[in-house]
Amino acid sequence: MARAGLGPAWECRLANDIDPLKTAVYSHCWGSEHVVTADVGSLRSEDFRGVADLAWASFPCQDLSLAGNGAGINGARSGAFWSFWKQIEMLKRENRAPDLVVLENVCGTLTANNGKDFVSLADTLAGAHYRFGALIVDAVHFLPQSRPRLFLIAVRDGLVLPRETTVEHPTEFWHSRSLIEAHGRLSTSVKKRWIWWTLPAPAARKARLLDLLEAEPTGVDWHTPDETDRLLSLMGPLHRERVESAKRSGARQVGAIYKRTRVELGIRRQRAEVRFDDIAGCLRTPGGGSSRQVLLFVDGEKIRSRLLSVREAARLMGLPDEYPLPNRYNDGYHVAGDGVAVPVVRFLAHNILEPIVQTQPALAQDVA
Repeated sequence: MARAGLGPAWECRLANDIDPLKTAVYSHCWGSEHVVTADVGSLRSEDFRGVADLAWASFPCQDLSLAGNGAGINGARSGAFWSFWKQIEMLKRENRAPDLVVLENVCGTLTANNGKDFVSLADTLAGAHYRFGALIVDAVHFLPQSRPRLFLIAVRDGLVLPRETTVEHPTEFWHSRSLIEAHGRLSTSVKKRWIWWTLPAPAARKARLLDLLEAEPTGVDWHTPDETDRLLSLMGPLHRERVESAKRSGARQVGAIYKRTRVELGIRRQRAEVRFDDIAGCLRTPGGGSSRQVLLFVDGEKIRSRLLSVREAARLMGLPDEYPLPNRYNDGYHVAGDGVAVPVVRFLAHNILEPIVQTQPALAQDVA
């Protein structure tokens, strides 16, 4: 999805993922000539063609997310960053290091391991002679999905930065309190390499959740009345009142539901939590039933429910309907839910990455 967001102005020289399902989808879209299905740490020098302007890494988030195990950046999954960085160091020794590096992950990266993991990332970038900074961009500005993500953007020493891409001080819109606090934990020497990136205010979002839903959903069935009643029974008073309020409104409304485990009076209970703010919850990979988002349709006294379809999940990531998806529900949901929102990548590319590349005297637009 990073490739889709960057767009046709960028030439991809290497795409890599360890998951053959993802690389198969990628190959269907853009060809298989530059795709390698392997652990990133196993890549060889010859896999990297020429010199690329940009290296983009969306490394696994499981050890960094709130729902994860807390292992952090040294965990079995999120630790893939170090394998990626081994390749950057190899390219650096060969005088082929990319001018730009983008690291994308969940906002939990800022606080994982009491903030030490973010410090490690910053120290690593600074030690490799990159200047860098970070932004928090929520896909909700472009799509009806709540999906805040951390984007750490690094530039090689010596690059000229367009004036409109930076500010002297953090801004409330793009730099959260947790990001500012994470910056505060950096050493004095590393702070000297920090950049406060900035972006223009995004245009008002036009897409509504209801607009992206299929009239006849593919690959999912409507729940039976008993299944819908069971879902309602899992709601606490606050969320049940939200349903009642939607019923009283008289207008057709759609709510997005996730099942979560909550501790109430010392007892762990499964709860169904619904939102009717025209925004879907953050898509996740289908590791279990609670990770599958459910839609609740309320039309007066009539209430129906069903799973979010794979195509709807893809639309919530900004993918066009012609984008190929695996036939199996879990596979398709995994491809969509484990990606990066396409319009967010385009926004970053248009306002930061491309202006930097175009400002340099003789750089080609390539991406690895």
